[in-house]
Amino acid sequence: MKKKLLLAGGLKMLSGLLVMGLLLFVPAGTWRYPGGWRLMALLFVPMPVVGAVLYVKAPELLEKRLNSREQEPEQKRVILLSALVFVAGFVLAGLDFHFGWTHLPLAVVIAGCVLFCGAYGLYAEVMRENAWLSRTVEVQEDQRVVDTGLYGVVRHPMYLGVLVLFLSIPLVLGSAVALVPFLLVPWVLVKRIRNEERVLETGLPGYAEYRNKVKYRLIPFLW
Repeated sequence: MKKKLLLAGGLKMLSGLLVMGLLLFVPAGTWRYPGGWRLMALLFVPMPVVGAVLYVKAPELLEKRLNSREQEPEQKRVILLSALVFVAGFVLAGLDFHFGWTHLPLAVVIAGCVLFCGAYGLYAEVMRENAWLSRTVEVQEDQRVVDTGLYGVVRHPMYLGVLVLFLSIPLVLGSAVALVPFLLVPWVLVKRIRNEERVLETGLPGYAEYRNKVKYRLIPFLW
């Protein structure tokens, strides 16, 4: 089973590299696109390290993270919307570099890299805290409510990390134009969270009480 898991993880990372490379560098018209290489390094260099840790210490969690087959119709629509946002954002960033539409200051690019790395760290901490952190919306066997750590602050800390990560991507790429499609990310996440909470409240014992205990879904003092 572990060999299959290792193969699946490797193939998924390689396919991600290929697709992202095509979406960024083909529209840019050159391999000499610093923003593209910067994003790929920030995203994919830590990925095998995180994957290796999960492979050794929590292979069941790694298997869940590799599974992206949604059963909920609403979540399938959310996944499609997310894919469209990524395609539009990456292609626009490449075209922006090719035609020189916008130029973000170096300080903004650096801030974007810091935010991206911080979001990556938040994501890793959430995986450490929650052994049931599946990529799909479902209630798993023997699953229980996690209400400590980051889950004691907001009910969906993983999506908070995703929000910061995605909104920092255009800054890392150095493209103001690419920010336009990525501004749809909060709306997409709200749709996902609302549907996920209906599923959890129906199928996960104690989730209704957890909702009352932890008031905010995504951003403290806001929502």
